[in-house]
Amino acid sequence: MNVPRLRNIIAGFFIMLSLALGVQASPVFHHVYWLWFTLFVGANLFQSGITNWCLMDKILGSCGVPKG
Repeated sequence: MNVPRLRNIIAGFFIMLSLALGVQASPVFHHVYWLWFTLFVGANLFQSGITNWCLMDKILGSCGVPKG
């Protein structure tokens, strides 16, 4: 597993988890403020697409995950 693939898996998981916790129709609903975390992850994905820099890439690289 490499950095871009693992980054996409983590981002997708964070989005699904925050939606499950923030949408009132969900059986695991906690609070609508979890939707702010969804916005945060989406904004970071948008930013990394424009700037070609992602903090998660740096974190995964420092953990020894192969770059590509």
